[in-house]
Order: sequence, then C-alpha cells, then structure tokens
Amino acid sequence: MKSLISRMQIVQSPIIPVVGELIKSSPGTISLGQGVVGYSPPVEAIELLPKFLANPNNNFYQAVEGIPSLIDILSAKLQAFNNIKISEENCIIVTAGSNMAFMNAVLAITSPGDEIILNTPYYFNHEMAIRMAGCHPVLVPTDENYQLLPNAIASSISPKTKAIVTISPNNPTGVVYSKSDLQAVNQMCGSHDIYHISDEAYEYFTYNGVEHYSPGSFSGSREYTISLYSLSKAYGFASWRIGYMVVPKHLLGEIKKVQDTILICPPVVSQYAALGALQAKKEYLQKNIGAIAQVRELVLDSLQNLEDLCTIAPANGAFYFFLKVNTSINSFELVKKLIREYQVAVIPGTTFGMDDGCYLRVAYGALQEDTARSGIERLVKGLQTILT
Repeated sequence: MKSLISRMQIVQSPIIPVVGELIKSSPGTISLGQGVVGYSPPVEAIELLPKFLANPNNNFYQAVEGIPSLIDILSAKLQAFNNIKISEENCIIVTAGSNMAFMNAVLAITSPGDEIILNTPYYFNHEMAIRMAGCHPVLVPTDENYQLLPNAIASSISPKTKAIVTISPNNPTGVVYSKSDLQAVNQMCGSHDIYHISDEAYEYFTYNGVEHYSPGSFSGSREYTISLYSLSKAYGFASWRIGYMVVPKHLLGEIKKVQDTILICPPVVSQYAALGALQAKKEYLQKNIGAIAQVRELVLDSLQNLEDLCTIAPANGAFYFFLKVNTSINSFELVKKLIREYQVAVIPGTTFGMDDGCYLRVAYGALQEDTARSGIERLVKGLQTILT
C-alpha cells in the first residue's frame, strides 16, 4: 500500500483532544484548557423540543440556510445587539457552529494558493481550515497587549489576499479590539476589495464596561464583511452545534454549495432548541456571564502571584488569559509537566502560532468558583516550582 500523502499532512493536529488524552492519563486533573462554559442551555431551549417532535415533517431535510423562524429571530437579535440590519444586501445562514461558518466562508471566497491574513496569536481552527482549503495563512503580529497593528496588517496585503480575519473578543488572548482598530481593518478591506471575516463567538463576554463592536454594523461594510456567531458559548450549546453567519448576498449561492455538500442543512432539532434559547429572559445571560466574571476576578487575583515569572496582558473579554512565561522550556513540554506533576491542564501557545517563546492559554469559563480556585492554585504553584 502506498504511503498516505495528502494536504492534511501540513495541518496541525487539534490540540484539545491531545491535551484530553494527557488529562485521562492523570486522574484528578483540573482542566483550564477547553474553551467552553460550565452552565446548561436555558429551559426555553428544552421546552421547544416537543414542538419539533410534534411535526413529522421535521424528520426531513429543511432549508440549507436554516429554518425561517430561526432566521427571523436571529435577524431581530442582530439588529438589536449588533446594530446589523438584514436587507437586500446581506443575509443570514445558520450553520453547525461557527467553525463551520468559517470553513464555509473560506471555501466560498478562495481558490487554492490564495492568502488569508491572521493576527497572531490566531485561533488554531482558523489556521487549520485555511490550510485544508489549500490556501496560505499570512501571520501578522499584534502588539505587546495582543491588540491589532493596522499598519502591519495593511503592509501584509498582497494580490493573493482574499480576507483579513479578526476575532473580538479574542480567542486565545481574551482581549477586545477597539472600535477604531476594527474600523481601520474594515476600511482597508473595502479599499482593497477583499473580505473582512469577523469572528464574534464571544460577543457577550466583556467586562469592566468594555464594549463589543461588530464590523458588519459599520457604514458601507455589507458588501465585504462576513460576520460569524455561535450559540456554543453564551447559551451553553457546545454539543448542539448551532452557529450562524451574516454574509453579503452575492455569496449566498456559493456558501449554499458548500453547506449542502457537507451538511445539507443544520440539525433541525438543534435549530428548534436555538429558537427557544434566543427567547430566554435576559436574566439568563446576566446571571451566567456574571458568575464567569466573578471567577475571572478570582483567576486574575491568583495570577498576580506570577508577575515575576510571567507577563499577563490585560484581557477584558471572552474567558481566557494568555500568559507569556519567562522560560526557555517548550510550551508543550511545560503543559505536559503541569498535568503530570500538578494535575492542572492549560493549552500551549504553539498551537496558536506563538513559536517565539513559551506561552500558555488559561481558560476559566467552564469551572465553578471552588474548582477554579483549586485549578488556578495548582497552576500558580506548579509554575512557581518549575520556574524557580
């Protein structure tokens, strides 16, 4: 049998399952790794499932772009929260999570050999999707606090560039980009006739009065802005696999080709659950994100004990901190050591494209306060012992 040679050989292995196997081999490990929340979907999501079951037609394929009732409620949400109006120029497509939305976008707008600009540290699944499509990620650094450098982004645009990707609030750093920087990126996309792909999966997770801005709301941006959203985080919907995207109307046909080939239609039972979730009282999000905000303060306080050993950049969004560790130890080797010897798991910075030092992503969204306290204490103790 001939040895396997395929495009997948240049694609990195997904880190979460790799770290998951290490956790399994060290029972009792507390994970500060995977980016999920620990709370359940709202009761309204479950209450709508009988409506799905009552209609036998729901057992058949439905519209490629999503059921009309869900698209209608998403349209209202986008206008109310994101200041994005759905019109003749744009449209909504429901997807099986925002990772699929990103893949839809990449396949719809590129040809093999094209380039897409990512700001580092990047979200690893974005880099993987670009390579799977036969395209090239062009990596642009951010500043010392992981904020965008618009001039550096502009100088990285080439004739092969098809899109610039921004993630705000950011995974893996937790930073929230300013309105002015997002506008600068959006305007350069318009000027260069390329797309601005805006990943906003953490749109509700902001702290200390910091605001989230959607590039799709900027004047004149509808023709070239692709906005990605997810119910996985805010609504505890990780396994239900429902996200959505707002795209220029001229991309609808191309994206439907991709979605029909891979999925045919988003899971209809999950779409009904999403329809219910989006009708939950506002207290649902306030309560759960408020609890995460409290855990965030606990984690931040504990991390201050590492000031001499790590650089901890300000992070007012998502549920991550991104640490630059003052050591020559490889980040993955450090992760393995923390799991084996201190029973706490984090994610190595190399998977986010950070090869110029040792970086760790700390995720705190999935844990109750007591567990988070124990986990972060193990991390602090482990790093203090290993590095001193």
